[in-house]
Amino acid sequence: MGEPVSQMTLQEVEDLAQASGMHSVGTRPPFLRYVRDLWGRRGFLWTLSSAKSYAKNEGQRFGQLWAVINPVLLIGTYFFIFGFLLGTDRGIDNFIGFLSVGVIVFGVSASTLTGGSRAILNNTGLVRALQFPRAVLPMSSVLTEFVSVIPGVAVLLVVMLVTGEPPAWSWLLLPIALVLQLLMQLGMVLILARVVNASVDLWNLIPVAVRILRYVSGVFFSITAMAANHPALSTVLDTQPFALQLTLYRQALMSEFAVDPMTWLVGLSWALVLPVVGLWVFWVDEAKYGRG
Repeated sequence: MGEPVSQMTLQEVEDLAQASGMHSVGTRPPFLRYVRDLWGRRGFLWTLSSAKSYAKNEGQRFGQLWAVINPVLLIGTYFFIFGFLLGTDRGIDNFIGFLSVGVIVFGVSASTLTGGSRAILNNTGLVRALQFPRAVLPMSSVLTEFVSVIPGVAVLLVVMLVTGEPPAWSWLLLPIALVLQLLMQLGMVLILARVVNASVDLWNLIPVAVRILRYVSGVFFSITAMAANHPALSTVLDTQPFALQLTLYRQALMSEFAVDPMTWLVGLSWALVLPVVGLWVFWVDEAKYGRG
């Protein structure tokens, strides 16, 4: 008989586990490995998000038609209030098209903030039961909202045609505007998900912030026209992410808003910086999520 095999030490077992891609439960993996883990779960992320999006209107009599009916009703309501009663259409030729962009695009931004910021809190059981990168949850929440808005984008295109906007080469920028918006929202939601998980009371401030942003982002009126006497303020409001998202869509779809390369460059900058910063901020607390 041969020599008995010596037992492995604890350190040797840990080294072997790490070499095999395993790591301790409840610990934070290195950032680059965390990113690779997220990429490896992209199929799960898409399946989960698309299923949640479809389930939002499932079981209702009109089903998925509500994804079209709701934005149409909102556009009509806001046009009556802001276009007819309050007259905020100053300086805008196609106010219905302008308003449609504001209602639909800002609507998805608001939904991602309010829903995505609670992604960890609303899935505490899942976080405690399974080992996976927790960033999947806020990312899924954001992607769910963007899958849900696809019918709204179709409504937007119909509105543009009905209001006399001629199809142009700039319409090809619409998918790019959508991707840039998704990336900006993803970064902000990752940050908010960590903040709200650390102090649930702070979530109560998010709906308030969303209401404020709705009125300072040019959803119902032109920031340039309304803040003409305050150029510095106008610049700040125009370049903050929520207003910039609306501008990108309007430049892509509306002839009265010429495509400005600088605007798209600023949008690209936000879309590159926010997700990286957001993921890093979220990753810092990775080992603490689900611990009550």
